Amino acid sequence: MSETSVLCDIGFVGAGVMGKNLILNLADHGYRVAAFDLDHKKLEAVIAQDKAERGDKPARVICCSSYTELLSRLSSPHLVIVSVPAGKPVDDVCLKLIDAGIQADDIIVDTGNSLWTDTVRREKHYEGKFIFFSTAVSGGEVGARFGPSLMPSGDPYAWTRIEPIWRAIAAKVDPATGRPLERHEPGNPVIEGEPCATYIGPGGSGHYVKMVHNGIEYADMQLICEVYQVMRDALGMSAQQVSDVFKEWNQGILNSYLMEISAEVLATKDSETGLPLVDVILDKAGQKGTGLWTAVSSLELGCPAPTISEAVFARSMSTLKDQRVLASTLLSGPVREHCTNQTSEQMIKQLHDALYCAKICVYAQGFDLMKTAAAEHGWQLNFAEIAKIWRAGCIIRAVFLQSITEAYERNDDLQNLLLDPFFSKQISVNQMNWRRAVAEAAMTGIPVSALSSALSYYDSYRTAVLPANLLQGQRDYFGAHTFERTDKAKGKTFHVDWSHNDRPMQKIK
Repeated sequence: MSETSVLCDIGFVGAGVMGKNLILNLADHGYRVAAFDLDHKKLEAVIAQDKAERGDKPARVICCSSYTELLSRLSSPHLVIVSVPAGKPVDDVCLKLIDAGIQADDIIVDTGNSLWTDTVRREKHYEGKFIFFSTAVSGGEVGARFGPSLMPSGDPYAWTRIEPIWRAIAAKVDPATGRPLERHEPGNPVIEGEPCATYIGPGGSGHYVKMVHNGIEYADMQLICEVYQVMRDALGMSAQQVSDVFKEWNQGILNSYLMEISAEVLATKDSETGLPLVDVILDKAGQKGTGLWTAVSSLELGCPAPTISEAVFARSMSTLKDQRVLASTLLSGPVREHCTNQTSEQMIKQLHDALYCAKICVYAQGFDLMKTAAAEHGWQLNFAEIAKIWRAGCIIRAVFLQSITEAYERNDDLQNLLLDPFFSKQISVNQMNWRRAVAEAAMTGIPVSALSSALSYYDSYRTAVLPANLLQGQRDYFGAHTFERTDKAKGKTFHVDWSHNDRPMQKIK
């Protein structure tokens, strides 16, 4: 029997950076893949890499020239994985597959960075034509190739068919330590450990969880960048010196993928100038929208996630490069050398503790947002499992996530991560250095919007009486919006007739 006559296990549409690596990951685990992309050169690159990796073994990936051919090469019922840009391209692929003859019991899996509401819409829209399923993927191209974190959601029947595939290709962690079990060589897929793939829930919930993951990622990156700026501008440290500190921190409680790559970026020299690469990179940050989506969702749900929002704003502020350059010549700040009485060693320790405490608050905000969304949409999210699948494969992977897993295993109804005994103690022990770091940055005129917003979040959350009582008085004064009283039953509202001198109280039923 010829290779071309053997039916494939999986169809795959999209051979870009993520698609190519997912295809090869699937092939590593024994799945035969039929692939299609509108750009034939991308398919040729997949085939060439497959050939180089498999040697004399039979081809693991075959190239298709149309959607019709793709379906004809698959065993029934068909399973087609799609890796294309979010938005209209996803629907274009779905419509093309309908035209090609896809059936009601076939499954299409969207692995792109889709907005979760689009996923909900698609599941309903394509019902009866095929089963639309989604799986959010984190880990970048390396994760896709050697083990991503996978957040699937949708039809439970579809999950029973997809589960063994996702568990096979996902990143793995040591169940005893929670540490990643890394694989960096093709053709050697067998790693024993807990897979970073778990069923999240109904359609859209997986992409929502990934959206929050990305919001946390935005905030975590911004926190690291702010610490770097304080070391650079207040302490006069070189990029290499900051890298050395980050490498040291990465051996302890701040161990994470983002800390690791930050140290590597800072240590890299520019091949053209010989300068630290970071010093020749323009300080204008891009974004693809997932952090913005997280911030918008937090506002819509009334669930505070200020540090995630500040991270989005920081990227927006960075794009105002020309205005910032002008403002730097016109707007004054403090004389930095007169602002601090701390030694470099003291400030570095303060920044370490500030980063750790702020990181705890960022995750508290993210998990609280998921909890609020779950209540709003009727999802039963397992937060211990979500923390587990983020321990490896994804961009925010960190040793820290093992402690979050344990927190939700201790109490699966935990109201907020800050209320867990372990995390509340961590902040109690380290908070003074956090406060000193934020104060020193403010006195030195260095912006630390994420570090300071996380501190304000913590202080607001632990404050029994906030000034919202005055705010409610203001609202009642100009708009008769009413208020509740501390000495009356909950739910009863009152209004003052502010136009009269005696201002009699009127109860509003």
